[in-house]
Amino acid sequence: MGAPEGRAPEQPAPGPIDILAAAGQAAMERSQLDREGNEMNIYVGNLAYGVTDGQLEALFQEFGAVASVSLIKDRYSGESKGFGFVEMNQQSEAEEAIKNLNGRTLDGRKLTVNIARPRNDRSHSRPKRW
Repeated sequence: MGAPEGRAPEQPAPGPIDILAAAGQAAMERSQLDREGNEMNIYVGNLAYGVTDGQLEALFQEFGAVASVSLIKDRYSGESKGFGFVEMNQQSEAEEAIKNLNGRTLDGRKLTVNIARPRNDRSHSRPKRW
């Protein structure tokens, strides 16, 4: 027998697998939105010592909004250490900047540009001696 006229046939209640699949799909969609909207911190290495924050910001602004620029300087002399970090507002723009700027020459030096590792993930650093 079919469904009474004017009513759709009843669907079986979703089972545990259906519920888990729907939850997994929703989590993947949220994760995709998070990745697209998150800020990203970028490491920029092999910089000429004369490069300024402004030059670095202008270089990355070709690809999107720059949240911050931080050139790392020697604490005693104030001289650049030849590397820094750029934080961009959108992950997709940051990825595009990394793709296009890694290996590009700036002031006669070939840049190294990649995703910055978290500070606690520096396993190659030396232990303190004291």
